[in-house]
Amino acid sequence: MSTDILSILQSRAPTFSKGQRLIARYITESYDKAAFMTANRLGRTVGVSESTVVRFAVDLGFDGYPSMQKALQEMVRNRLTSVQRIEVANDRLGGHDVVSMVIQSDMEKLRQTEEKLSREAFHAAVQAILGAKRVYIVGARSTAMLAGFLGYYLNYMLNNVHVVTASGTGEMFERIVGIRPEDVLIAFSFPRYSASTAKAADYCRSTGATVIAITDNPDSPLAQCADHLICAKSDMVSLVDSLVAPLSVVNALIVDIASRREKELHQTLDALEHIWDEYHVYEKQVENK
Repeated sequence: MSTDILSILQSRAPTFSKGQRLIARYITESYDKAAFMTANRLGRTVGVSESTVVRFAVDLGFDGYPSMQKALQEMVRNRLTSVQRIEVANDRLGGHDVVSMVIQSDMEKLRQTEEKLSREAFHAAVQAILGAKRVYIVGARSTAMLAGFLGYYLNYMLNNVHVVTASGTGEMFERIVGIRPEDVLIAFSFPRYSASTAKAADYCRSTGATVIAITDNPDSPLAQCADHLICAKSDMVSLVDSLVAPLSVVNALIVDIASRREKELHQTLDALEHIWDEYHVYEKQVENK
């Protein structure tokens, strides 16, 4: 269902039973917490049975409670303030082992990304990058590290790679104003979505440049501006964003491009090895005798 669940609750309010009104009121007032509760826990919180919560989801038009919960989570990810993120994360963690919970969540996001990522879109993005005159990589705030990581390795293989990690819209436009139709923009955006990144992508597409969006779902603001859309699952972990799956997708892009530019990459790295050795860039391993 694409309609905002809060709008559904408001329009259906007159038809709710007493128990359903309790559920609806809690979701409306505390959607940031409700989105991450099991049906059993939500029922206990508002004072109804788990089966009542499940029937409520079905009555709203969802396949079941998991579908309603997913719709809630998608709705709230871009609405939560930093303070709300911490509160929700602490509520989810409870007495669980933090290490196990975070790693297992990351593994699940990797699995979902591997299953659902469009190989056609991925390979089209690689071809666009290889055929571009210049490559601009945009990442604001937490996604700046993704942009920087991708740019670091693409600079070994391609000429004219520009990494733009400015958070301000004005500064970002100053960095991309020279983009042309023969160029490519690679942009990253995950909840909470950066408004400046979406505006930059929209501008670049208006110039005729090819826009590659790496984001979490087809409904994100950045996806609306994309010629090639690569979706990678992300998750909210307390104050921080889990970007493990997006980073894995970036790794895949680098590996694929490197395999197609093998000859040029070998020449560059061979020259660099001599420079690194001459100027002692890396510590040498000393063999134990």
